[in-house]
Amino acid sequence: MRLHILAVGFGRGTLEGPLSEDYVGRAAQLGKRMGFPAIVCEEIAVSKERDVRKRMADEALRLAKRVPDGAHIILLDAKGKGMTSEDFADMLGALRDAGTKDLAFIIGGPDGLAALPGKRAGRSLAFGPQTWPHLLVRAMLSEQIYRALTILAGHPYHRG
Repeated sequence: MRLHILAVGFGRGTLEGPLSEDYVGRAAQLGKRMGFPAIVCEEIAVSKERDVRKRMADEALRLAKRVPDGAHIILLDAKGKGMTSEDFADMLGALRDAGTKDLAFIIGGPDGLAALPGKRAGRSLAFGPQTWPHLLVRAMLSEQIYRALTILAGHPYHRG
């Protein structure tokens, strides 16, 4: 199952960017042997629309165009449901084992995320009840993907 992190905003030149890249790289290496042949992060620019609703709609449209056809979609949203690292690992393993080809994680920009035109999310995921900066969410998601793969592999990284 290919994992896609589709996000608004560019990580290059930020403190969070190298952290995200490190965890994506670790996960990609480990995942190749476990039925996760690719883990990619695609970024789109923050919209230049002046109105917040228009800006969010523009970003959602551009994100939706990047979602592979038939992908299972998970939105990262402070209003979403939290899960333990073990449950997250179980979900990834179950989707892989069910034959899901693509899993797309969607991270909105500084204003949040509007509904993706023509796409339906399988779930909405939160990293707690707080609102996190979108670049930090990307780093946290990347780490949780790596952690989930180590759990599935029986690797000692996760000591929960």
